[in-house]
Amino acid sequence: MPMISDASRAVLEPPAAPSSEALAHFEGLLRFETDCYDVHEAMATGHPGFVLLDVRAPDVYATGHVPGAVNLPYRRIVERNLEAHPPDTLFVVYCDGVHCNGADRAALRLARLGRPVK
Repeated sequence: MPMISDASRAVLEPPAAPSSEALAHFEGLLRFETDCYDVHEAMATGHPGFVLLDVRAPDVYATGHVPGAVNLPYRRIVERNLEAHPPDTLFVVYCDGVHCNGADRAALRLARLGRPVK
């Protein structure tokens, strides 16, 4: 029987969750998150069915952003700044990348205001 390397052990331990638990977990994730490619494809239609919210500072947004994205820094997410959008508007938020928690902060603010968010 072959020896399991330390690198493989990091993947294999702890063991995978039972399929029923994995199903619940990953279905739950997709209620909160979406895929960059899917957002890109939806934005390309011109009618994505959501507002893509760039939550970075205006000067950073000005240097480059996803076409069609609206800039609203997460610190400025208050009801007054959302009045142009009906209450059931889905917001998809993004920031600078995986190292940036600005999108998480924005999502928290939107959720606290009762707004749908991914």
